[in-house]
Amino acid sequence: MNRVRVTPEQIDHYNKPGPRYTSYPTVPVWDNTFGEADYREALAAVATQPDDGLSVYVHLPFCAERCAYCGCNATVTRHPHVVDAYLDRVERELALVAPQLGGRRQVVQLHWGGGTPNFLNEAQTRRLMAMLDEAFLIDRNGEVSLEMDPRIGSRAQVELYRELGFNRVSLGVQDIDAQVQVAIGRIQPFSQTEGLYEACRELGFASVNVDLVYGLPYQTATVFGRTLDAIIGLRPDRLACFSYAHLPQSRSNQKQVDTNGLPEPYAKFGLFQMAVERLTDAGYDWVGMDHFALEADEMAVAARELRLHRNFMGYTTRPAMHMVAFGVSSIGDMAGYYVQNDVGLGRYQKSLDADKLPVVRGMKLTEDDQRRRAAITHLMCNLELPFAMAADEAMHESFLRVAGYADEGLVIVHPDRIVVTPLGRYFVRNLCMELDAHLSRTAGRPIFSKTV
Repeated sequence: MNRVRVTPEQIDHYNKPGPRYTSYPTVPVWDNTFGEADYREALAAVATQPDDGLSVYVHLPFCAERCAYCGCNATVTRHPHVVDAYLDRVERELALVAPQLGGRRQVVQLHWGGGTPNFLNEAQTRRLMAMLDEAFLIDRNGEVSLEMDPRIGSRAQVELYRELGFNRVSLGVQDIDAQVQVAIGRIQPFSQTEGLYEACRELGFASVNVDLVYGLPYQTATVFGRTLDAIIGLRPDRLACFSYAHLPQSRSNQKQVDTNGLPEPYAKFGLFQMAVERLTDAGYDWVGMDHFALEADEMAVAARELRLHRNFMGYTTRPAMHMVAFGVSSIGDMAGYYVQNDVGLGRYQKSLDADKLPVVRGMKLTEDDQRRRAAITHLMCNLELPFAMAADEAMHESFLRVAGYADEGLVIVHPDRIVVTPLGRYFVRNLCMELDAHLSRTAGRPIFSKTV
C-alpha cells in the first residue's frame, strides 16, 4: 500500500471531540422518556414487514473477573444460579417481544456478545439457543456468531458451538505483551489464544476474528509490533483494532489501570498506522475505520464493491432491515427506531418480573435523521459520498462542508461524488461530523487522545 505521512500538527488539528458513530443519531441525544409504548410501536412497524430478515443480538454480561481496561456492560459472578436467573428473564423478554413481530420471524444474523458469552456452561448455552430457536427461525447458513475469551475457552466449548450452528467466532486478545497485560488486568498467555484459535480452525468455523486494542499502557511500537506479528502468524480471517478509551470517571474499573505508560496522541496514532501498514502488507484489506479482512474474505470483497454495511454488531456484508436486541443494556435498531434496555441488571430483571419491557431510552428517527444516517454509514463503510444522497438543501450544505476538506487533502471531489483519500481515511470521523445535525448536543472525545 502507499504509505501516508501524517504529521503531529495534523493530529493536533483533527484531534477534535466527536462520536464514533456506532449509531446516528448517537446515544447521548436519544430520548430518556422513550418507553414501553414506543417500543411496542416499533415492534408493530416491524410486523408490517414480514418478509424482512432480522438480526438478533443477545447480551450476556457475565465474566469470571472484571478486566481493568474494559468498557463493556459486565457483571462479575462465579455462581451459576445468577446466570440461570438471568436466562429466566431473557426467556421472558423473548416471550414479550417475539409475538409482536408478527409470527416466528426468520433471523439471518445472530450474535451473542458480552461480557463473556463462553462464561455460560453447557446446559445454559443449550438452553439459550433452544429459547432462540423456539422464538425465531434462525438461518444456520447466515451469520451465527459469538465472542469468546480464550482464558476460559476450551475445545469442548468450540465443539458445542459448532454443534449448535455457530459459524463465526471472535476471540478477544487485546495485546500479547506481559507488561501490557499486567497494566490492564488481563493475563492471557499467547498459548491460550493460539490453542483456542487452532481448535476453532480444526472444528470448521467459517470465519475467525481477533480483537486487538491499541493505546494501552506500555504499548510501544516494538511491543505492539510483536503482537501484530504473532496474530498475523495465526492468519485469522478478520481482525479488529480498537482504540482504548480511558474514562475512569464513568468506568470505575479503569481506575485500576496503570496510566503511567499511556501513549501520547501522536504515538497512539502511530500504533494504529503501524497496524494498517503491517496488516495490509500481510494480505489484509483495511475495512471501514478499524477492521481488516483477508483479501478474499467476503467482507473485503464487499468493501471493494462498495456494498459494506454497519450496525451495532459491527461491519457486515448481510444487512438485515431490523436488529432486535435482548438482555441488559442491549440496543435494538428497527423500522426507524432505536431502543435501549436498562443498563442496570437488577432494574432490567425487575421490569421483566412485572411483565414490562425493560426499555429506558430510544428515539424515533425523523426523515432527516434517516437520510443523514444513510450518508454517514455509507461514508464510514464505503469511503465515498454520492451527491445523489444529498436530498435537500440542508444535506447539500453538509456535503459541501465535507467537500471543503479537499483543500486539506482528505477528500477528492468528483462530479458525482466525494471520495475519501488515503490520508482522509484516518480522519473519517471528522468528515462524518460535518453531516451530524445533532453534534452540539453530542458528547464526544478527541479522536487520538489518551482517552479515546
